[in-house]
Amino acid sequence: MQMKPQPKILLIEDDAGIVSGLKKELQAEGHQVAVAERGDTGLAQAKAQAFDVVITDLKLPGLTGLELVEQLHAAKPKLPIILMTAFGTTETAIEATKLGAYDYLLKPFDMAELLDLVAKSVACNRLMSEPVELGEAQSSQSAIIGNSRAMQAVYKEIGRVAATAVTVLIRGETGTGKELVARAIYQHSSRAAQPFIAVNCAAIPETLLESELFGHERGAFTGAQARRIGRFEQADRGTLFLDEIGDLSLSTQVKLLRVLQEKYLQRVGGNEKISVDVRVLAATHRDLELALKDNQFREDLFYRLSGVTISLPPLSQRAEDIPDLVKYFMQRSGSEVGVEAPSIRPEAIEFLRTQVWRGNVRELENAVRQALLLARNYPIGLEHAQEAYARTRKAVLASDQTVAGYLSELLAKAQRGETEGAHAAMIEGMERELFTQAIQLARGNQAKAARWLGVTRTTMREKLIHFGLHPAGEKQDE
Repeated sequence: MQMKPQPKILLIEDDAGIVSGLKKELQAEGHQVAVAERGDTGLAQAKAQAFDVVITDLKLPGLTGLELVEQLHAAKPKLPIILMTAFGTTETAIEATKLGAYDYLLKPFDMAELLDLVAKSVACNRLMSEPVELGEAQSSQSAIIGNSRAMQAVYKEIGRVAATAVTVLIRGETGTGKELVARAIYQHSSRAAQPFIAVNCAAIPETLLESELFGHERGAFTGAQARRIGRFEQADRGTLFLDEIGDLSLSTQVKLLRVLQEKYLQRVGGNEKISVDVRVLAATHRDLELALKDNQFREDLFYRLSGVTISLPPLSQRAEDIPDLVKYFMQRSGSEVGVEAPSIRPEAIEFLRTQVWRGNVRELENAVRQALLLARNYPIGLEHAQEAYARTRKAVLASDQTVAGYLSELLAKAQRGETEGAHAAMIEGMERELFTQAIQLARGNQAKAARWLGVTRTTMREKLIHFGLHPAGEKQDE
């Protein structure tokens, strides 16, 4: 069975005990790990081979970590470098970040913190390095699929703005592919050789978002034990993608507007003005015009962000693209679920083409994967497509509605005698969505998803089998 390639990590460390522990933990997460004991040999290895992430100590024989960061970033500016350093050398670590390190960790650090940072770095590397193709249904890479008139208009807009420095606002419903558009703009821009940093504004607590974007000084708030570099500084000379920009608080909006207008920032708790050269791409599914009327979004920031607006059509407005999307998702998901040559019957494609996809392309992708799992190595038939759609609908219902609304509907159905066991139905729906999102976010790594959810691997595997999220014979946790 073909699987996605394991991320390749280069660990540069001369302490055998640290190497042994880190290598074991990284391999348990599904990473390939190469080791170098000297800075100079590590630099040569990183230049000569393809790695997803480099983890290096600050104090090394042959070449210091600071020198390594500077030279490696100059050679491979899109390669994430994580620096490990003792607390007493924080200022040196900050200097390394300015020179191009993705982030740094202060020793002693929590292993979960390192693994989380590695996961973010791997994701960042893939965002920068995996090309986004436009309209290529046979692509095995990330692609924006569709040859409808609506999508042709989107491709023209991408081509028109990519080579400029203008700020772009990407609008569209959830699941329409806004991040892919941002990546395509970046990859066709003059900044394609520089970093691409993505921040989901809705996924970070409001109290931490300003620090995430602009960095902070030591003592700026409780828990700020050392200075941190923000995403704007990390993206200097590159591109910063702010997803779900409509979720920013008004106070953060003010600071973002200042950076966009004046090209400098101040870290939280600091007075130093730091110049930054960053192209900002933003995205939202929210109605910003309504937010303006409700005084939830600043008018000046709205116009600053929307130098150019690209609007992605919902899937309901381009149903003619669904057959190509289905074939593309089959090709991408086939190797993941152990189907080498996936196929589908015409009646199954027609069924999928005529359904309502409130979750748009993302929901369709999930349904195709479910259908592949149900059909196994046989062609996807109408019955597989219907069952996959039904399962996906239940998950979307559980995630799209508020908990109170979902429960009210369940209880109303029970009162009318249309269903029995509202409690069991609620648990089933919520668990299905939780485990679906966890295993997708973990890219099929059961051990990682189980750790995030706080359940055993046995429980994780049993739930995946129960919800039809992978075949019973598949082993994804090794």
